[in-house]
Amino acid sequence: MSVKFDRQDLERLKELLCSARRIVMTCHMSPDGDALGSTLAMRSLLKAMGKDARVVTPDEPPRTLRVLPGARQVMAWSSFGQVAESTVNRADLIICMDYNALSRLSRLENVVRNAPAPRVLIDHHKNPEDMAMLTFSYPDMSSTCELTCHLLTAMGWGEYIDNDVATCLLGGIITDTGGFHYNSNSSDLYRVVATLMERGVDKDRLMRCLVDTRSASSMRLEAYALEKKMELFADAHAALITLSRNELNSYEYRKGDTEGLVNRPLEIPGIAYSCYMREEEEYIKISMRSIGDFPVDLLCSRHYGGGGHLNAAGGEFHGTLQEAARIFRENLEENKELISPQTLEYADR
Repeated sequence: MSVKFDRQDLERLKELLCSARRIVMTCHMSPDGDALGSTLAMRSLLKAMGKDARVVTPDEPPRTLRVLPGARQVMAWSSFGQVAESTVNRADLIICMDYNALSRLSRLENVVRNAPAPRVLIDHHKNPEDMAMLTFSYPDMSSTCELTCHLLTAMGWGEYIDNDVATCLLGGIITDTGGFHYNSNSSDLYRVVATLMERGVDKDRLMRCLVDTRSASSMRLEAYALEKKMELFADAHAALITLSRNELNSYEYRKGDTEGLVNRPLEIPGIAYSCYMREEEEYIKISMRSIGDFPVDLLCSRHYGGGGHLNAAGGEFHGTLQEAARIFRENLEENKELISPQTLEYADR
């Protein structure tokens, strides 16, 4: 593999992992496959080394991710507040995986920020804040799971990547690339996939469980969203979908049911970027996707307090769903300046 790490940083990471007895892995709120896959992979590997390794998340992961080994042993702060806080405070080492700012932990933020243990950051998002004594930030990676595989291999710990570890890592790669539909042009990525497949991972089962399995209610919700709530702005090469809490509840929405919805408008010729807004209890969840070189991370950073990657980004808007949608519509004309001729050609197929 062609990824280059600082040798001193690798040795320091090995030293921290070997010397710590109680290690906690954390990931961002509303864990996706990459967040949960990377933390569970590290948990499984460290437990095989005899460590007391735990995964503490801000909230419950989606049901669809239960296919990942160890998913049922995740400790969500939203469900086990005091126990989860005690677990973090007793840790000798905290590994922050798949987020670039402690604010991404939501209500778990202050628990991790004030915990006495040193922190290590392993992440693939841009512009990480100064939050750890040791940082491995590689935004060019497809996923934190890919980065984790590179790190383990570079440290000489490839032998510890067994079937469970490999399944978690490949699961995260599959979900963060949309089933290899975006952020997946690097040849190094497929070398990692080959390495994980050699551990006996059932890739077809992962694809079916993580990408190709839906509940009837989630399918009906998507049909409703596309038929009734999708707005197309042909001149601006954009699409917007908004779903209120009442609309979600009417289809018995569960976390993860609208996974992939934001990508659907990109199938339409001429659409360069798509935005999906979902009303949560305390904020509006923003998800954006794009094709070509259109920078949805810039839009999420400018208007919704978020960020992410060039073609996949998100944020949280603290206001009404109507206000969030109004901001999107008001900036359509300005955003046209960000659409390159190459992206237009790509969008027009």
